[in-house]
Amino acid sequence: MSVYDEVAGALSECGLLLRGGFRATAGDGLPEGDGTVLMVGNAGPALWRVFPHAPEARDGAANGLDRWSRRVMTELAARFGARAILPFDGPPYAPFQRWARRAEPVAPSPVGILIHPDYGLWHAYRGALVFARALDLPPADDRPRPCDSCADQPCLTTCPVEAFSAAGYDVAACSAHIATPDGQDCVDGGCLARRACPVGTAYRYDGAQASWHMRAFLAANPAG
Repeated sequence: MSVYDEVAGALSECGLLLRGGFRATAGDGLPEGDGTVLMVGNAGPALWRVFPHAPEARDGAANGLDRWSRRVMTELAARFGARAILPFDGPPYAPFQRWARRAEPVAPSPVGILIHPDYGLWHAYRGALVFARALDLPPADDRPRPCDSCADQPCLTTCPVEAFSAAGYDVAACSAHIATPDGQDCVDGGCLARRACPVGTAYRYDGAQASWHMRAFLAANPAG
C-alpha cells in the first residue's frame, strides 16, 4: 500500500479526509527540501461522529476543534515521518487556500468559501502533512467549478441581510443578524446562503455540527 493510501486510511479513523496533495515548489512558501504536501480536511458529518467524543470537545476550554486538530495532526505527522502545518498557526499563516487549489478541484464560490464539485460548501481544511520525500500521488482532478454552470446562484440571494455580494462578505451584518431571534434558523441549521447551494447537499452538516460552527463564529465576531 502506498503512503498516500496509508495516510488516507489513518485519517478516516479520525473522521478526516485526505484532500489531495502536490509536489512542493519554490512558490509554495515552504523551506527548500520539502518534497510533498498532503492536505487534510473534513467533509460532511463524518468529523462530528468523532470530535464530540474527544477530550478537547468536552473540557470546556476554548478552541476545542483547533486543539484537537493540532493533537491529531501532530500524532499523524510523527507516525508517517512528516511535519504538520495548521491553518491557524501564525502569523505568518500558511497559504492554505492556495495549497488547496493545487491539491484538488476547489475554487472560490460567490460567497467566498472554496467550493468542491462533490462536497459543495460543506468541507474544511484542518491541516497539512509535509514530507521531505516525493510521494506517489493520484492523477490531478481538473473538474470545473460548479458555480460556472449554476445560473441562479441562490447563495447570493438567500441571506436575509444580504451579507454576501460582489463587494465581499459583510461580517458585521451577518453577526448582528444571527445574534437576534430572527437569525436563529442560521444558528440552528447553519448559514442560509450556504444551505441554498445545490451542490454537495448529501454532505450538508447536521444540526449539531452546523450550530457549533455558527456559535463559534459569533463568539469570534460578537455583534455590535
